[in-house]
Amino acid sequence: MAASCPLPVTPDLPTLRAKLQGLLQFLRDALPISNAHTVDFYTESVWEELVDLTPETVLTALRKSASEAEARPSETRRLVEAEGEAGVTDFPKIFCETSQKLVSVEAFALAAKYYSIQNLGICTPFEQLLVALRGNQNQRIGETQKAVEFMNMKKSHEVQAMSELISSIADYCGIKQVIDLGSGKGYLSSFLSLKYGFKVYGIDSSNTNTHGAEERNRKLKKHWKLCHAQSRLDVNGLALKMAKERKVQKEVKNKADIEEAFNSSLTNQEKMSTSDISPDFSGSVISNIRNQMQTLHSQPHQEENLCFENSFSLINLLPINAVEPTSSQQIPNRETFEANKERRKMTSKSSESNVYSPLTSFITADSELHDIIKDLEDCLMVGLHTCGDLAPNTLRIFTSKSEIKGVCSVGCCYHLLSEEFENQHKERTQEKWGFPMCHYLKEERWCCGRNARMSACLALERVAAGQGLPTESLFYRAVLQDIIKDCYGITKCDRHVGKIYSKCSSFLDYVRRSLKKLGLDESKLPEKIIMNYYEKYKPRMNELEAFNMLKVVLAPCIETLILLDRLCYLKEQEDIVWSALVKLFDPVKSPRCYAVIALKKQQ
Repeated sequence: MAASCPLPVTPDLPTLRAKLQGLLQFLRDALPISNAHTVDFYTESVWEELVDLTPETVLTALRKSASEAEARPSETRRLVEAEGEAGVTDFPKIFCETSQKLVSVEAFALAAKYYSIQNLGICTPFEQLLVALRGNQNQRIGETQKAVEFMNMKKSHEVQAMSELISSIADYCGIKQVIDLGSGKGYLSSFLSLKYGFKVYGIDSSNTNTHGAEERNRKLKKHWKLCHAQSRLDVNGLALKMAKERKVQKEVKNKADIEEAFNSSLTNQEKMSTSDISPDFSGSVISNIRNQMQTLHSQPHQEENLCFENSFSLINLLPINAVEPTSSQQIPNRETFEANKERRKMTSKSSESNVYSPLTSFITADSELHDIIKDLEDCLMVGLHTCGDLAPNTLRIFTSKSEIKGVCSVGCCYHLLSEEFENQHKERTQEKWGFPMCHYLKEERWCCGRNARMSACLALERVAAGQGLPTESLFYRAVLQDIIKDCYGITKCDRHVGKIYSKCSSFLDYVRRSLKKLGLDESKLPEKIIMNYYEKYKPRMNELEAFNMLKVVLAPCIETLILLDRLCYLKEQEDIVWSALVKLFDPVKSPRCYAVIALKKQQ
């Protein structure tokens, strides 16, 4: 490896399995809350089935728990740790042993907090990892360049943080090639290529995305060159300005020196008559003056050249001959100039070899990379918000291909994961599943369920930051489902209503539009009947609000389970020397903020 600093110590496999055991014990009772679908909230009497408290009690307790955690974070942490030592999963305090209904919101919130990734102590701090990867080495030159603003705020935040980590891992491993799976529009791939100088292959299953990425990269390169052209002008102007200032300062100093020498000569001459001045003395004075004048003319050129030497950290980013001395300049230190020129030549040559190649291919765990990438070499495999099974398949490809020396994967869309132990009554031919991956969860035959995986995508931090849930739109949909069931006799429908709420002026308008989209005869229902349903359930809207808040509080635990499964899978592989979970992004800006990172043993 290029660096010699030890990487941060991470939890071993037995420790992670112990964390999993406790988490599963909690989720066995809590999972029904995550698996309840909002659409069926009223038709299946979800509140009455799962919660033995009033909505007001639940909402008040959750607000109190949140405010206490914010007001006394250290005390909350101490309580969480104390509960963990004593056995936070004392489920009679959370759920009723006979009915399995929720009976203590405070204990529920405390357990959910304990089993979140941050509180389990299984995350490696981002900054700590960067320091270890870089060792005593400086950042690469590319990192001093100003980032080009060609993304929205969320994507820019994600790409800059992840590319910084990838660059550090690549330097640590001495790798120049990166494979970006699920590259989409090519934001990360382009950034890695243009800013950090990697040879990047971006692979996406969508041909439309690939063509779009090619066009976007073409425009980005043009933008990037313009930025570099402006940088050259800025550096050139700065260097010349510095040279002029030093030239003026030196002229003033040299004139003062000459004047002092001349006055000193006159002082000596005042002691004798003019006729007594010896020819030798007169010659020495003239010689002294001539030497000073020669210095006056030659020194500014030397200072200008020194100015460019001292600006190497900027000038070596420029192409060769971007800044050249005029023909009238005399450069006293030619060797230094040639050395700097050669260094810029190497930098320029390196930047010219930077390549981003968008490719179209559907990636599975069994994909043969050599058939997709002809010049495959030692590389890193990365993925920014790889959807569904692509995230676990990224890890499987990493473990099976010797050329892939490291992986950095941030997954998303947990609801699209395939589960091995879901719908087991159906005949299936799939051999490799998105979940579970590790031996322990396979032995447990653990299944989350699609609704629970969907709820894992909820953003607790955003809700806590004031970006609330769309309660009214969820309420409209739940009431609509009861109308469909009662008036049309339909309990399950393959069609989806979609995002109609924002286009509707009222509940009545929402129902009319939805029925039409579902292919149902909306003229069958008079306005009065529709509004009767609205009036019936309006007083119970707080049930839906409280229940969804319970799902939001529980969401991090489902995500923790999925990410722990992936980390345990990596820990089970013999040739992997280091693996960790790292929080890369601000969860308010980017809720799916955790990266699974691993490095193989070096041959």
